[in-house]
Amino acid sequence: MANQNVNSSEEQSREIMEQNRESDWKGRGFLKELFLGTLHADWIDPWPESELSDEFKAFVVKLERFMIEKVDADKIEETGEYGEDVIDGFRKLGALGMKIPKEYGGLGFSNVEYCKALEMVGRYDGNSVALLSAHQSIGVPNPLKLFGTKEQKEKYLPRCTQEITSFALTEPDVGSDPARLGTTCEKDENGDWIINGEKLWITNSVIGTMMVVMARDPKTNKISAFIVEREWEGVDVYYRCRFMGLKALQNGMIRFTNLKVPKENLLGGEGKGLKLAFITLNVGRLSIPAACVGSSKMLLEECRRWSTERVQWGQPIGKHQAISIMLADMAANTYGQECLAYLAAELSQREGYDIRLEAAAAKEWTTTRNWDIIDNAMQIKGGRGYETGPSLAGRGERPVPIERAMRDSRINRIFEGSSEVMHLFMARELVDTHLKVAGAMFDRKASIMDKLKAIPNIIAFYAVWYPGLWLKSLFTPSYEKYGKLASHMRFAHRTSARLARNVFHGMAIYQLGLERKQGFMFRSVDIAMELFVMVSMIVRTRRLLEQRAPEAKAAVEMTDLFARNTKRYVEANFKAMWSNDDDAKSAIAAHILEERHLWLEPAPAPEASASAEETAAAK
Repeated sequence: MANQNVNSSEEQSREIMEQNRESDWKGRGFLKELFLGTLHADWIDPWPESELSDEFKAFVVKLERFMIEKVDADKIEETGEYGEDVIDGFRKLGALGMKIPKEYGGLGFSNVEYCKALEMVGRYDGNSVALLSAHQSIGVPNPLKLFGTKEQKEKYLPRCTQEITSFALTEPDVGSDPARLGTTCEKDENGDWIINGEKLWITNSVIGTMMVVMARDPKTNKISAFIVEREWEGVDVYYRCRFMGLKALQNGMIRFTNLKVPKENLLGGEGKGLKLAFITLNVGRLSIPAACVGSSKMLLEECRRWSTERVQWGQPIGKHQAISIMLADMAANTYGQECLAYLAAELSQREGYDIRLEAAAAKEWTTTRNWDIIDNAMQIKGGRGYETGPSLAGRGERPVPIERAMRDSRINRIFEGSSEVMHLFMARELVDTHLKVAGAMFDRKASIMDKLKAIPNIIAFYAVWYPGLWLKSLFTPSYEKYGKLASHMRFAHRTSARLARNVFHGMAIYQLGLERKQGFMFRSVDIAMELFVMVSMIVRTRRLLEQRAPEAKAAVEMTDLFARNTKRYVEANFKAMWSNDDDAKSAIAAHILEERHLWLEPAPAPEASASAEETAAAK
């Protein structure tokens, strides 16, 4: 049964998102405060570094040996299948239950340990990362752990250590706009649920046995989540999708036809589906940054080796400045990815910390920088980067599959929230406090009385907050404990206040129109993310120096380079916030949509209109 077409206005879509987002901050948030102009370095310093268990250390050694000896990434790529030997191997190692508590048959690893395991897998095979992370990060285990009843956990979590699962949210007409969700759920006379509709691009659904399904009650428009078993009557995974990369991805379309779901399989409560999805994704998307770290490290290693081996014009190519600049930036960005990915993972385990912004930033920033690193690796290796791994091996060369890494990694900027959606999500939180304080002034539905009532709170907040931003720029702490990196920390301190002022000025000028100034908002988010990464690198490097780690001095050098790049990047974004061609480009885009520029598209093919005489002659 095809989905019911659901038409929703922009306002309705926004209302549904607002109703289901986490409106209250239940703990600290480094980025949240950074958006408001306050740099809380003390919230991440000392650098959080949880101890890895002996069980995990032994497990990851076995897992890496399995990846090297049993997982043939070229064969997986060629056949488009994992093979039962690979899936069974992961099952026997316990890799399907890394984060599932021991009491339910899992390994009980922490989120940091889980991410470190996926970092290692990411060095060898993107397909395996997709299989493991789609099952454990957003499949049945994670939302079941977070929202399941005792009975649901006892029934399904042990099975999740042995079986593949998925998460069914996306539909043919629904990506990031849940107001258009067409799959329906309706109660029958017994209180059970009947689900009808279709889902698209559901990773692991082709081989999975269980899934979490999101559906909308047409009577109330509330969205709920359900645990559904593949073998139930009314579930049909009827098409497998194929992609430019991740050739073994078991991703399919699902049709639900009068599917009866027992009432006890409602997950998280009636109408709680979107909140469940958002909270699940907050922590679930942290597996992608970890895999990006593994990929970037592998590519950096190969480019270093190649840049010393390959000689052109009398010297190794790594000594030519064009290549050395790329290598240096690749290394700095790899270190930045590692700091950001594991800071976010550590914070996700910290009591009293709100991870939503840090998780989004980690996912967005690492996937973008990993893509840049892959692109540079392709350029450095030249034809050997474009050539497939098996072809390189056939000629007797080192078979590092950069072209496969490029194809496999491209989806990371789309998986679990595209780059644009991550920016929109963070931009909404960027102005959250302002909307709470002065929202009545911008609310179309607010009465004159509501606006008048808001004035005292507006005056009380901004009379203190706004002057304080200027004082932070004038009176900056020395941050002397950071040694050679102190000047960069002072820059971050001043710039966070500058960012908050610019966002406030944007709200004052554009008011309700700010939500359509996505160029302005996205640049603000980019500045905040860059500062976050830089501060995380400074804090971690200080920790390495305190530990007298052998890589400490090298980390200072790498952090200093990254910070220098950041200062130029941030200044360019501040300038572009107020001096840009965004409106002109939007106008041209509107003209394109109005078909004013069809002259730039391919000309229509000539119609086949042979005359009767020509047809007869041809016969």
